[in-house]
This record gives sequence, structure tokens and C-alpha cells, in this order.
Amino acid sequence: MKAARVLAVRGATLFGVLIVSLLLVIVVLGATGVSDRMIDSLVNEQVRGLRQSLAQTIRDPDQLERVVSEQRQQLISFYGLDRPWYTRLPDMVWRVFTLDLGSARTLKSFEGSTRVSDIVLERLPNTIILVTSALVISAVIGLYVGVKLATRVGSRLDRAMSYLSAVSYALPTWWVGILLILVLSFQVRLFPFGGIISAPAPQDPLARALDVIWHAALPVATLVVASVGGWAYAVRTMVLNTAQEDFVTAARAKGLPENVVMRRHIIRVAAPPILTNIVLGLAASLGGAILTETVFNWPGMGRLYFDAIMALDENVVVALTFMFTVLYVVSRFVLEVLYIMLDPRVRY
Repeated sequence: MKAARVLAVRGATLFGVLIVSLLLVIVVLGATGVSDRMIDSLVNEQVRGLRQSLAQTIRDPDQLERVVSEQRQQLISFYGLDRPWYTRLPDMVWRVFTLDLGSARTLKSFEGSTRVSDIVLERLPNTIILVTSALVISAVIGLYVGVKLATRVGSRLDRAMSYLSAVSYALPTWWVGILLILVLSFQVRLFPFGGIISAPAPQDPLARALDVIWHAALPVATLVVASVGGWAYAVRTMVLNTAQEDFVTAARAKGLPENVVMRRHIIRVAAPPILTNIVLGLAASLGGAILTETVFNWPGMGRLYFDAIMALDENVVVALTFMFTVLYVVSRFVLEVLYIMLDPRVRY
């Protein structure tokens, strides 16, 4: 009961973080005038298109200006530009919080829909295929290599992997991506240089899935090469620090087998920080990778965020920020539960 009560308090606290984050995003957009500029640019674009269409039927310049001016005022009233930004705050918060995300002002889905939910849900599977898959591969390799290195501290393998980890961590993803495209796409012609599917797309479901995997091979390899070294070295450090604790020395002094010491006394205690990196990394991976997705023309969440900012599409920016915050809050709560299950030192 005590653990459940503490978890309930943590959940309420994280829920407060979610609300505050949403308020801060909307207040920043409104108080800095970014929101008004976004909407004003949209109104100007719509008025420009309206003027071009009306100019075909209305020849009198004065009448044309009068009609355009009336339409502009209607658009200003419709978007709330005739009111202070803070009067639009409660409505925006409520709509985002209830997932009534409305329609994007400039962006569209591949099917032509302007609904924010359609645009986001269309990009989310692409990001899972690319970034989340790369994170899972990097984490698995990093866990295996990191634990092995922690048991061979100071060996040639340990020193060599330490250098390789530093190189991997320092490599820019965009540079690795371009290098792989030049070698494996243009020279060897083994993989496509961009996109998510061939044109025309295969009709058979299995062939379509294999084609997507074929297109995802290079960007996934790019993210793995640039991140696996950091994972391996981080796991090595965490396991090594735990292995030097007094309770591990005491376990070995009792004559316990080394594999039992490693599994029960080292890895289990080192699991929470490792798990923290994995869970938060998985949540962050759904935000996409802007540079990698841009290099490979991959339509994921990172590219969507970049496009929304460049297009000044306020609804999509707020919706994505809210979604990423929800993912972070859920991940933190999951970690609170897993800490109790994994770490024998955590007792509420």
C-alpha cells in the first residue's frame, strides 16, 4: 500500500509536469508574438490566393480591394487575431489536452488530410521503423559488449573498444549517412539512397515490407554506427562501478560463483541506470532524428517537427510538443515501477 501511495504521488507530480510543459509552450508562442506571426502569415497567404482568384472576376480595383479587405477582417476574426493572445490560451490548452488537435494550417498528410492527428499518426510508424529500431539494436549490442568489457578491464580488447566507442560517439550522423550513401548506394549500388519505398510501390504486402526494410537499412545503420559506441561505454562504466562496491566484494568473499555474483549482485544493481537510458531513449526515439531523416529523405517525426517549424504551423508544433511530453511522463512513471521491481535497494 505504501508503494502504491508513493507511485500515485509520483504520477500526480508527473501529470503536473505535463500540464506545466503544455502551458509553457503555448505561453512562449503567445507572449513572444510567434503565434501571432504564424497566424498572420497564414492570413496573408490566404488573402494573396483570394486576391488572385477574385482578380479574374472583379475588374474594378476599388471594389476588389474592398472585398479583399472584408475577407481579411473575417479571417482575422476567425483566427482570433483581433483579440489578445492570452484570451486564446484556455481554448488552446483544452483542445490539445483533450487531443482535439484540429487541422494543420499548411501541412498535409500523404493522403491529403489536414488533420493534425492524421499527419502525426502517419509519420509515427516510419519513425518506429527507423529510429526506434536503431536504438534497440544499439542498446542490445551495447549491453552485450559493455558487460564483456567490464569483466576484462585493461585488456587489449577493452582499450580497443574504448577508442572505437569514442570515435563512434563523435561521428556526426549526417556525415556517416552521406558516406554510406556514397559508398553503398552510388559505388556499390547495394541500397537505395533515400526515401521509404520504391516507386512504383510493390503491391504484395510481403514485398512491400521487404522494400521498406531495404530502404531503412542505410539510415538504421547510420544511427547504429553513431550511437553503439556510446551505449557500450556507458554500460561498461555502470557495470564496472557497481562491481567495485563493497557488497560485491563480500559476495565474492563468501565463495559465490562468479556468474552468480555477476548476475545477482552486479547486473541487477546496475540495471536501473541502464534501464533508465533504454526507456528514456525509446521515448525520445519517437521524436525522430531530424538530420538523419533529412539526409535520407525519410518521412518521420523529426522531419515533421522541422517542417512544422519552417512552415510556422502552430497547431502541429504544439501537438508534437505535447505528444513528446506525454511520452516522457509515461516513461518516467514506468521507470518508477521498474525501479521497485529491479533494484533491491529501493524500498518505499
